[in-house]
Amino acid sequence: MAQSPAAESPGAPEQGCPIRVEHDRRRRQFTVRLNGCHDRAVLLYEYVGKRIVDLQHTEVPDAYRGRGIAKHLAKAALDFVVEEDLRAHVTCWYIQKFVKENPLPQYLERLQP
Repeated sequence: MAQSPAAESPGAPEQGCPIRVEHDRRRRQFTVRLNGCHDRAVLLYEYVGKRIVDLQHTEVPDAYRGRGIAKHLAKAALDFVVEEDLRAHVTCWYIQKFVKENPLPQYLERLQP
C-alpha cells in the first residue's frame, strides 16, 4: 500500500497527529485512519476503462467532518490520477467541489466530461 506524505493540519483527526492517506489499489480506495484504527474516512474509485477511473464517493464519519480530512483524500486521489497518467470521471460531488476550489491545470486536463 502506497502512502502519500503526511501533512500537518490544524483539523487533524487527533490534535497534533498528521493526516496520512493510505492507498489500497486492490480495494480501489484511499483511506485515513481516525482515532487509532477503529474509524476510517474513505474515497472509493473504480476503473471504467483501461486508463479511466471514476472517483465515486467520499465519506467521512460525522464526528470528524469539517476538519479537512476529505480534502486530503481528494488531493491524494487526483494526484494518483496525475502520477499514473490516467483520466478521471468525477461522480462524487465533494471531489467536483474540490476541483472547482483547486482548479490546478494538472487536475483539469485529466477530467472526463
